[in-house]
Amino acid sequence: MAIRLNHSVIPVSVKLGAPARVSARSSLPFSVGDWRGVSTFSGARPLVSTKVKLRAESTEEDRVPIEDSSIDDHDSTDQLVDEEIVHFEERDFSGTARVPVYVMLPLGVIDMNSEVVEPEELLDQLRTLKSVNVDGVMVDCWWGIVEAHTPQVYNWSGYKKLFQMIRELGLKIQVVMSFHECGGNVGDDVHIQIPEWVREVGQSNPDIYFTDRAGRRNTECLTWGIDKQRVLRGRTALEVYFDYMRSFRVEFDEFFEDKIIPEIEVGLGPCGELRYPSYPAQFGWKYPGIGEFQCYDKYLMKSLKEAAEVRGHSFWGRGPDNTETYNSTPHGTGFFRDGGDYDSYYGRFFLNWYSRVLIDHGDRVLAMANLAFEGTCIAAKLSGIHWWYKTASHAAELTAGFYNSSNRDGYGPIAAMFKKHDAALNFTCVELRTLDQHEDFPEALADPEGLVWQVLNAAWDASIPVASENALPCYDREGYNKILENAKPLTDPDGRHLSCFTYLRLNPTLMESQNFKEFERFVKRMHGEAVPDLGLAPGTEETNSE
Repeated sequence: MAIRLNHSVIPVSVKLGAPARVSARSSLPFSVGDWRGVSTFSGARPLVSTKVKLRAESTEEDRVPIEDSSIDDHDSTDQLVDEEIVHFEERDFSGTARVPVYVMLPLGVIDMNSEVVEPEELLDQLRTLKSVNVDGVMVDCWWGIVEAHTPQVYNWSGYKKLFQMIRELGLKIQVVMSFHECGGNVGDDVHIQIPEWVREVGQSNPDIYFTDRAGRRNTECLTWGIDKQRVLRGRTALEVYFDYMRSFRVEFDEFFEDKIIPEIEVGLGPCGELRYPSYPAQFGWKYPGIGEFQCYDKYLMKSLKEAAEVRGHSFWGRGPDNTETYNSTPHGTGFFRDGGDYDSYYGRFFLNWYSRVLIDHGDRVLAMANLAFEGTCIAAKLSGIHWWYKTASHAAELTAGFYNSSNRDGYGPIAAMFKKHDAALNFTCVELRTLDQHEDFPEALADPEGLVWQVLNAAWDASIPVASENALPCYDREGYNKILENAKPLTDPDGRHLSCFTYLRLNPTLMESQNFKEFERFVKRMHGEAVPDLGLAPGTEETNSE
């Protein structure tokens, strides 16, 4: 094919000869001096001027004349070319700080009988990851598998076999203490409930679960209202979490001693994230709904009423009644609209309490984690609630527990809590682009880039390590370049960068030839190594450099 160059930006489609999978966002519109693989925010350098030729042979129908002001009209009218000079902006990361790259293993890598699923196939995939110098893998240790039937009876056998496989290949392991249910969320391909004995408690006392205003119980994880309540067969939720973590530390002592496990990520809520389960798909939520507050179990309601009495306004001991439903928009509610009740005296009181419950839960569980793991680095995950970020109330963040309205910093206090426990912050959605969100869901008023910038700076200002992961599957160069930009910000005067990056997730699509080549290229750049095709579009080959 040929590329038509005009004086202004002209998007064109590109036919890739190689069988690369590209996301719907990544149609690669090109223009002179611009490529959507890198935004201006990255301060991309250098401008690579490369003569390229597509592997797929062009046909007469593919060829178009090149138009340029430097060529007179007569010469350019019928001029056909087989090769064109195309300018791409792609930053050179060679020589930059090395950011370790981990890969999440499949959610169901251990089955309900605590056995490794398809170990030979997994071993082949792990060898392939090792061949491109991936630093390690991330493994979820599911509470619902290990302590499935009886309190304080733990079955770690499948995980021991898995960890031994990983260690023999020379890979490290990030371990997640997963105290939540798997299934029902984006990307979940297996169903792992919380332990059977906990669900039996929930049958007689459903208030152990988060509850919405309509009284619907969310069994994905336990409400933070029972952190200190002895309702789990004589133990508090904090004691249950601590006992589980301490059991793991004792059982896998040799892996800690050999530094095979450099970090433990502690699950703090749904999807293992520090947030309320405010946007559950099981209750009909769809993007970009604002979600609903999840504080209507009897334990959290008691806490709210006590806080209202201390404040001197006992009638504030209730949840707001004008927030509408999961799929409402901020301007369709009395609470979240511009000038709405979220910024009233009552609204500020309620949101302060709601967000404080979140921070206090993280504070308590991370304290237990530090006791259980005796000096091993710990981390926790924060979700990227980027929709409605461009509104005054930031409604979706508020229902999730992040009091981050336009006149308040909701992430500084969370970062300070992490700092108290020397915990790393793992943040999602670093691959998302605001422009893409605006094109796909303009009504959502989303700004993932603005959110990432705010959270990274809040964490770095608190002097805590920041790790990250992608929120959605990523196989294309556009997404990888965005991750790189956030991992190693060019304009940061202190040279700060991510402590590590975890790729979501090992699957057959990633292992396809062209996709894995892109991933290998990404790993090299995260490690600060040079790549030979800098500035070339995927599926092209260099014939000459000028």
